[in-house]
Amino acid sequence: MPASNSPMDIGRRGLLTAGIALPALAAACASAPPGDVQAAQRPALDRRRLGSLEVSSIGLGVQNNFRKYTTETPYRPEMVNLIRTAFDSGIRFFDTAEAYGPHECERILGDAMQPFRDEVVITSKFGWNIDLETGERRPGLNSRPDHIKVAVDGMLRRLRTDRIDLLYQHRVDPDVPIEDVAGAVQDLMRQGKVGHWGLCEMGLNTLRRAHATLPVTAVQSEYSMLWRGPEQEVLPLCEELGIGFVPWSPLGAQFLTGWIDANARFAPGDIRAIEGRFAPENLPHNLQLVAILKTWAERKEAAPSQIALAWLMAQKPWIVPIPGTTNAAHMIQNTGAAAIRFTPDELVELNTAVRAVEVRGQRLPDAVLVHSGREAPPQVRQ
Repeated sequence: MPASNSPMDIGRRGLLTAGIALPALAAACASAPPGDVQAAQRPALDRRRLGSLEVSSIGLGVQNNFRKYTTETPYRPEMVNLIRTAFDSGIRFFDTAEAYGPHECERILGDAMQPFRDEVVITSKFGWNIDLETGERRPGLNSRPDHIKVAVDGMLRRLRTDRIDLLYQHRVDPDVPIEDVAGAVQDLMRQGKVGHWGLCEMGLNTLRRAHATLPVTAVQSEYSMLWRGPEQEVLPLCEELGIGFVPWSPLGAQFLTGWIDANARFAPGDIRAIEGRFAPENLPHNLQLVAILKTWAERKEAAPSQIALAWLMAQKPWIVPIPGTTNAAHMIQNTGAAAIRFTPDELVELNTAVRAVEVRGQRLPDAVLVHSGREAPPQVRQ
């Protein structure tokens, strides 16, 4: 493990990569009320807006808090503590879904956030065909309006809350008009069960139709240096419509942390084992991105993961990444990305370097990709 990832590294570089700015920390401690130094040490993350919803500039994805990429199951009390440490570190935006676990990640987040529920924004997602009681995964998708409403009631029970601040359709159902989906979500909003809504990995026309029916707050799609697909059409459309953007896998499934090298191989069950971009024949080429990150990490006295996250946030002020981790030191390190700034010239230089690397290999297996960019069927007029 690199020294800068260790919570015991208290050198200048270690503090910086943990997200603690020394002058700001000194000033905060000096101005803190007596006996409140611990509160003064809590970093205050900037705020960003997703549409009309204000969130911390970096969130936390909890998808791996029940099962890691490596298929290991983390120790549940540690994951509860991780979420609470994230809150203490300034994170106020937590992302989950009924499909994560399934159901279990919602339960973990629900247990963890009880002491501060009203101080955070939480999201969840519906749309996969999941048994509402057992969590069994069934084939296909299900966004029928009656199913959505019952699914949300289950989310509320598992999350131990009376509302979901931002509810996403996880993938577009090819059998349900998006206007019908929006109508169901609007009914939930009227009941106070949902605050805002969004879509994930949808087709462009579906996003336009959804927004015209019920204003969309945020789009969630994969986006990172390792996958820049949203730059072509999705981000311009979000900017046109005033919709926020939440990148999932902003660190490229650990690739952009610098922990994966050309000799890495992935065990059966790890999704990276069936993603072409991580195949042995493609890894050496794609590692050019990591070399760029490491160069900039030296320039900015930061960790590669911080540069990758800061790069995302520098693209648009309404982009809010949600890196996930099961390691508290890495989570704290990720929050430090919010303090990194690029001058206009630096951003041009970095963008040019990143875009010169044409990533080789497919980002997801075909069976998963088939659900991305899909358009909802037209609404049938009665």
